Amino acid sequence: MTAPLDPKPPSTGALTLETLELTKRFGSFTAMDAVSMTVAAGSVHALLGENGAGKSTLVKCVAGSQRPEGGSILIDGREHDIATPVVARALGIGMVYQHFTLAPGMNVAENLLLAGGRTPALIDWKKERAALNEFLKTTPFKLDLDATPAGLAAGEKQKLELLKQLYLKPRLLILDEPTSVLTPQEADEVLAYVRAVAKRGECTVLMITHKFREVMAYADEVTVLRRGKRVHGAHVAGTTPVQLAQAMIGESAAGASAIVAEGSAAPRDETAIDAPVALQVSGLSAMGDRGTLAVQGLSLHVRRGEILGIAGVSGNGQRELVEALVGQRPRVAGEVQVVGQPYLARRSENRVLQLRALPEEPLRNACVGELSVAQNMALRDFDQAPLKRGWLRFGAWRERARSWITEYGVKTRGENAPIASLSGGNVQRAVLARELAGQINVLIAANPVFGLDFAAVAEIHARILQVRAKGGAVLLISEDLDELLELSDRIAVMSEGRIVFETPASSADRRLIGAHMGGGDHGHALPEAA
Repeated sequence: MTAPLDPKPPSTGALTLETLELTKRFGSFTAMDAVSMTVAAGSVHALLGENGAGKSTLVKCVAGSQRPEGGSILIDGREHDIATPVVARALGIGMVYQHFTLAPGMNVAENLLLAGGRTPALIDWKKERAALNEFLKTTPFKLDLDATPAGLAAGEKQKLELLKQLYLKPRLLILDEPTSVLTPQEADEVLAYVRAVAKRGECTVLMITHKFREVMAYADEVTVLRRGKRVHGAHVAGTTPVQLAQAMIGESAAGASAIVAEGSAAPRDETAIDAPVALQVSGLSAMGDRGTLAVQGLSLHVRRGEILGIAGVSGNGQRELVEALVGQRPRVAGEVQVVGQPYLARRSENRVLQLRALPEEPLRNACVGELSVAQNMALRDFDQAPLKRGWLRFGAWRERARSWITEYGVKTRGENAPIASLSGGNVQRAVLARELAGQINVLIAANPVFGLDFAAVAEIHARILQVRAKGGAVLLISEDLDELLELSDRIAVMSEGRIVFETPASSADRRLIGAHMGGGDHGHALPEAA
């Protein structure tokens, strides 16, 4: 990267981005290996790949937050050394990160001005607010300039992050998982807007996503990375989700089809409609971390051989619901029954009533990081035969762990390795082996594939479907509506700590579900739990 920096790049208008054999190493690990890619001016370009494929490394090099060891970055055909985010901003490059970067103590107007990095010591607020109001008139997003991030819903915060960048009129807008906290309507609203901005020639969009639907609906071109290398590039009109999945995971077309199939992984058993109720929750209430009710008089039921999916925007009580059900959070009111028996989430009840859980962030919520894989796999039944016969039989722990490691494909140095040394997907596989062993009456799964790569997602989904096929009842809480539509028999929407809507998955209306996720009720009454 020896070419001089162009001191006077064009200040407005969509740019063309090229990377030529861009390479980034972290010690002996090559995170990005000679990646060449072209993003056409005024286009929406999707970047796909499994976790660790090099997507984030690539965009961070373009945005100036990381320095590549080799290769070149070209803007409109001229090579630039993008050493810092300040240099990137001067070139017209803006990035919306997956995690919020808002100043919590400042209001919307102040956050928008702060993004420019040139805030004067004395601000003419009358002039600035007038300019901000004019800017907001050009967008479909309505935000109160006086509101603070603490008072905004997750979707509103994501919109504010986007507006921070658009207000600066970037020539290249990089979006990292921009719809992860949005309802379906909000996601379509955001992506349709940035696509329109790109089509007007105002900026170019480079978007990291894991949702094939977004790629097919909003992108013009797509690049696929695998293990740090560019393995596929295509016009969206000339490719399919199956081909993209095949490129991402390097498997056969049949294996890729299984990953992108929606609802076809296992036919739904209509006999579950009349099956006995395995999990009954009645009037459950639980406090949140801030001392207010996070779960408010919630009732639901799940029958044997059925998956009930819980949809909702993050922060509407889903986490507190799961914690109240599995015993990690006290219940203020309400009752829970498992196969007709009272359930207070005691360890002995989990064993007798055969209730299992796949919590979100399993390393934090379901494991002891310093203990070995074998010890973590034994946490549920280490004091039961055959793992204990008067004394703890550590050899039996290790023998069973080796068997499960093989069966579930857990990649580890061995059963004695600390479980914290495993990747996220392999921690989840280890927890799956423990939780899915034996007969299961009820499985509670909370965002079970969050942050995992596509191959791990497909495998874990298949395991959950096996629980249903064997007559288990599954309560699946997920912020990914596509996942719920694929796996569930019924979908219920949770908003402000309550179940506000329910629908059969087979006839679900994505936009109606999204409306309820966003707080609308549209006059639809919730069917009473049986």
